[in-house]
Amino acid sequence: MSPRTFVRNQIFAALIGAAAVGAPIGALYAFGAGPGATAPAVTQPAPTVTAPATGIPNAVLPDFSAMVQKYGPAVVNISVVSKVPASYTPDDQDSDDQDEPGQEQQNPFGGQNPFGPFFHGFPMQPQQQMPVHGEGSGFIVSSDGAILTNAHVVNGASEVTVRLTDRREYTAKVVGVDTKSDIAVIRIPAKNLPTVKLGDTRNLKVGEWVVAIGAPFGFENSVTAGIVSAKGRTLDSGYVPFIQTDVPINPGNSGGPLFNMRGEVVGINSQIYTRSGGYQGVSFSIPIDVAMNVSDQLQTHGHVTRGKLGVMIQNVDQGLADSFGLPRPEGALVSNVEKGGAAERAGVESGDVILKVNGNQINQFNELSSVVAGLAPGTTVNLEIWRNHATREVSVKLGELEDKRTARNVDQPQSGGKLGLAVRPLTSQEQHQANTQGGVIVQQARGPAAEAGLQQGDIVLSANGTPVSSVEDLRNAIEKSKGHIALLVQRGDARLFVPVRVG
Repeated sequence: MSPRTFVRNQIFAALIGAAAVGAPIGALYAFGAGPGATAPAVTQPAPTVTAPATGIPNAVLPDFSAMVQKYGPAVVNISVVSKVPASYTPDDQDSDDQDEPGQEQQNPFGGQNPFGPFFHGFPMQPQQQMPVHGEGSGFIVSSDGAILTNAHVVNGASEVTVRLTDRREYTAKVVGVDTKSDIAVIRIPAKNLPTVKLGDTRNLKVGEWVVAIGAPFGFENSVTAGIVSAKGRTLDSGYVPFIQTDVPINPGNSGGPLFNMRGEVVGINSQIYTRSGGYQGVSFSIPIDVAMNVSDQLQTHGHVTRGKLGVMIQNVDQGLADSFGLPRPEGALVSNVEKGGAAERAGVESGDVILKVNGNQINQFNELSSVVAGLAPGTTVNLEIWRNHATREVSVKLGELEDKRTARNVDQPQSGGKLGLAVRPLTSQEQHQANTQGGVIVQQARGPAAEAGLQQGDIVLSANGTPVSSVEDLRNAIEKSKGHIALLVQRGDARLFVPVRVG
């Protein structure tokens, strides 16, 4: 699994909601394949422990047994199977001689024709694939089978199996995946299942005890404990204000719940900071309120929308605070304003320091991105900004954050995937490089699409003769087709119509 770069206190390299840029100080690993009302306390009275003959005062230790007994059955183990070409080896992309004569790395089908055997109408023979197995964790949030986990656990999996603590196993359906927040929703065909109780991270305090349940290294329903080390940590994406803990988290814990002492889930265990690839005392969890917002959107709409302010920002250090006359270093300094964006229309200017959003203080600049991204497009927010040594109020109607780099399933989540394609629109630079107008690029091909010969990087230009410029164009064409759909596909400089079975 690939490390994620951890960044801090640097200028954001894109508009609000984009990842910050800075020097790596280690690596973040995501492990896996790939708010409700206050609940009554479920913990037992903590025992008093006396250290014999040492003179050390009695110590009060927490007891998690009642909580684990009550909510442990709602934690599940997730096994996934993904498929990769049988010829693939982990060193393929690192080969020093891949461009030497005689090696056709860009043409896995052989020969000079990049479309291989389906050229001139010959049927495509499916590539031989080999299964890759992985494991993660999850937890049941509704008794009819809805389960939350990490996106990196199930994204791209061809098979997802859920195992309960009573040893029952179910084949799960992936309802939706949001890679920005690393949240996924899956569902199993079962009723009357045990569920967790959801908490509220606003009441979570630094220093309080928390407990993780998951399957590190495949050891199902393992319980580990620690304390909350910090809140509001912004890592690579900038969309999630992570909870930092010292709870031991290892491969297989991904997607499992983080409980407080009242037995409420306050987070989803997602990443660790490590130099070794294993746990080193710093773990990160996604706040449950963020996760449930994403979950609701995935189940209702099949994708997630986020607000966009339309500014580039940076941190305010002591030198900048002195320069702008701020009493102390705080807020997010606006370094650039997007032309025609929401902030410009509201009168926000470069050099403004955003101190509050809807009355909530912005202490660190990276807090602004997660706050704005957590709001729906079209929401009007009130900003308190610092300009010319004084504060003023500005109201901004948020735009919508569009990320063309994110793949979305072209099929509705309920359809089960008629083609097995995940695509995204081309950027303007990609269109220029491919010499095309419109089109969508294949991010992933499974099922009928893979059997027809489509692969990652192919560009779909039209469907049944109708130009395709967006995910919605392709989805509509699929819904109207019967039996097969003819896709005009470009790979490199070659173009060919490819019939794909509509499953």
